[in-house]
Amino acid sequence: MKNRIISVVFLTAILNLSQFSLLISENSLEGYDMSNVEIVETPFWCSMTEEERTTAINNLTAEQKRVALEDGTEKPFYNLYWNHKAEGIYVDVITGEPLFSSKDKFDSGTGWPSFDKPIKGSEIQELKDTSYGMTRVEVRSQYGDNHLGHLFNDGPPQTTGLRYCINSASLNFVSIDDMKIKGYGEYLYLFDKS
Repeated sequence: MKNRIISVVFLTAILNLSQFSLLISENSLEGYDMSNVEIVETPFWCSMTEEERTTAINNLTAEQKRVALEDGTEKPFYNLYWNHKAEGIYVDVITGEPLFSSKDKFDSGTGWPSFDKPIKGSEIQELKDTSYGMTRVEVRSQYGDNHLGHLFNDGPPQTTGLRYCINSASLNFVSIDDMKIKGYGEYLYLFDKS
């Protein structure tokens, strides 16, 4: 009986190894026709080098560093974009990662730029924040990992009901007229009037 169990275990092991070997040979790229493979260029905000990041950080103002890198909050109504009305997109101040569209910006009365949603495809990180004796949701950029602001559920009920309350110091604005030349042409669809 013991020999029979050992034989079954041995045969099972050999079968598993042969299936694994077959799987590896089926996934080999040798001889694969690569002419049908589309190469997608990595956006610049996904592939920033450490040297480029350091240069970008060195170009920030003291306020931008305090807010984006040290999880600070700027004064309401005394910041660059709280009442900004131009068409375009708002990007991460360090990486240039696209975050929000002016089409989704609204006046929340809080004195900070407010958006009801991020640009589709941007992966804004949401983290629990228990600072200052309250529980909130902090939002951070995916590639830059920079503090953007906070997310609240008191936004416009006719859209998402969300309010991304964002610090201007964590953003740069790219106007609709500059989007293509600055590498954001793929986001012009956000402003298509048709």
